[in-house]
Amino acid sequence: MANQQIPYSMTNHDEEKGLHRTPTGVTMSPELFEKLYLSPKVPRAGDYHKRFANPTPLGFIGFVISASTFSMIIMGWGGSAGLSPVAGIFFFVGPVTMIFALVFEWILGNFFSMMVMGLFAVFWLSFGLLEVPNLALGVPFATPGDPTGTASREYNAAIGLYLIVWGFAFLTFFAFTTRLNMVLATIFSLTAIATWTLAGAYFNLSWGDYEMANKLSKAGGAIIFAVSILGWYMCSVIMAGEMRIRFNFPVGDLSHFWPSTDVELAVREHSD
Repeated sequence: MANQQIPYSMTNHDEEKGLHRTPTGVTMSPELFEKLYLSPKVPRAGDYHKRFANPTPLGFIGFVISASTFSMIIMGWGGSAGLSPVAGIFFFVGPVTMIFALVFEWILGNFFSMMVMGLFAVFWLSFGLLEVPNLALGVPFATPGDPTGTASREYNAAIGLYLIVWGFAFLTFFAFTTRLNMVLATIFSLTAIATWTLAGAYFNLSWGDYEMANKLSKAGGAIIFAVSILGWYMCSVIMAGEMRIRFNFPVGDLSHFWPSTDVELAVREHSD
């Protein structure tokens, strides 16, 4: 794909300092633009990308916090979710930050970024609630031998099915990230694998195979932790681009594998 020209006029007169800034042009490649906004668009002069801050890194920070904290809880490093301060960090830092980013992305019209923030915010919150024993969600399945109901076959099988559905949701998003770059595609593919791995853990719990359930749970938590590292890397890439740091952070551009539609869009933008 050819570089996209983003013309914008910056005529500035400063009588005290005698400065005069003439109109100029800035060239931003499609890869850099998609790094910064996760949206394959051609911005126009004076549009929101120049008037508002990019909220995407804020959402990635929330994503990293949620993913890393969640992996700690799943792998048993954070203690009981209902009693551990780790759970407080998980619920009131990561998802809240992602919800703020979701709203800002919606205001700015960044469709895909908005969908990503909303998807992960809901996932972390909904699945995180299942890990809080104080909510007593398994009580309807309680028995004299299992007063909490969380060890029942029905309860764990239901969570397993729930995670299978989430895995297909992440797989769908993975298909669309193949239009962008390898880092995002890997994040979604690994998250899908992690949720299916955790689904297997819950199904093994429902069958009474606690040893295999424990192994799968730790494997799923490890994959989620790897996803959090990739999320932090992507956040760093976007922040470096916004701060104009002259260092090429590779993300594995995949846009050249797709038919180019930017030429037609660019012509339409310049004709306005």
